[in-house]
Amino acid sequence: MKLFKKMIATLALVPALALANSGGFPLDQAPDRSTDMAALQNGAKLFVNYCLNCHSASAMRYNRLKDIGLTDDQIKQNLLFTGEKVGDLMKTTLSAKDAKAWFGAVPPDLSVIARAKASGQGTGADWIYTYLRTYYKDQSRPTGWNNMVFPNVGMPHVLWELQGTRTAKFVEEKDAHDESKLEHKFAGFEKVTAGTLTPIEYDNAVGDLVAYLQWMGEPAQNTRKRLGVWVLMFIATLSLLAWRLNASFWKEVK
Repeated sequence: MKLFKKMIATLALVPALALANSGGFPLDQAPDRSTDMAALQNGAKLFVNYCLNCHSASAMRYNRLKDIGLTDDQIKQNLLFTGEKVGDLMKTTLSAKDAKAWFGAVPPDLSVIARAKASGQGTGADWIYTYLRTYYKDQSRPTGWNNMVFPNVGMPHVLWELQGTRTAKFVEEKDAHDESKLEHKFAGFEKVTAGTLTPIEYDNAVGDLVAYLQWMGEPAQNTRKRLGVWVLMFIATLSLLAWRLNASFWKEVK
């Protein structure tokens, strides 16, 4: 039953992430933890516990997590629960047939979701980071949940046990361009029940999860950046030598 609840809570994550920020809610900047091994490891744990029940990451193998400092034994003991092997792809055990029967659609793959959400308003990481921190209770919605980044979202709050529950306050204000019209404006959140984490701890946990999703979209990005620096230094040195060699050659010619 607990697994089923997690599956329901996780289902709507990617459909929400797959759409643009149509509500125009300002995005918060996600913390940069791309080189923080502890954060990436915690993000991997959150991903496996809260996302992988329904969503695959078919471009990622469990043994690739060794790149963020985990050993084969740590992966086996902490991240493998249903008989997978360390070399297996990160796939959900939920079958496509059951997904369609229970939810009406197959949950999308999360391998590159952080890269796919990049837009002119911010990075994909910014969108996901803000999205997972702006859920609120809304009894008018079928799931009982709504979201400021994605209004009328079809997904329940996947991390509600960690964050707790809260409602959103809205006020009616005159439209700045037409005083005969009223605008429905967001005026903050009100806590209903506390979660297992404090607000700061929850924000940190979401930051870790987002960092992992971002890393998973391109596991070699840190290596690429390091190599890029060395390549630029080599080109700069070679250019300097070529310039001085050219000057010396033409000096002799003259």
